[in-house]
Amino acid sequence: MTLIARFRVDGATPTQADGLDADWVGMLVFSKTFTAGIVGSATTLFMSAGDVEGSRSYVATERITGRTDDGLEGSVTVQHGGLESDPDTWFGHIVPHTGTGDFADWSGSARIQHDDDGAYFEIDLA
Repeated sequence: MTLIARFRVDGATPTQADGLDADWVGMLVFSKTFTAGIVGSATTLFMSAGDVEGSRSYVATERITGRTDDGLEGSVTVQHGGLESDPDTWFGHIVPHTGTGDFADWSGSARIQHDDDGAYFEIDLA
């Protein structure tokens, strides 16, 4: 089953890892609202490397909590990332055994995609 979960980013707060004083990596905590496919919210820890527009890389860990259009409720953790300039490198997956409630048995891929309506997760449940 494929689930299209649309979201918007509501805020991004710069953060740092204790003991890491480095200008080669950036960290942000995003807050997101999911508006379709899953209605709910997420908190995302986002790390990026590189400072040249179009050539950066990122990896993110995200906790999504919400309700699907068919009434399932729960939370699940996903990880995603890739090279900004090369969509073929983009990856994303549900972290096994992180689901709660109706999402407890979820596994599969969770890749971020973009279209004219904005960003969304394409979640392929295994």
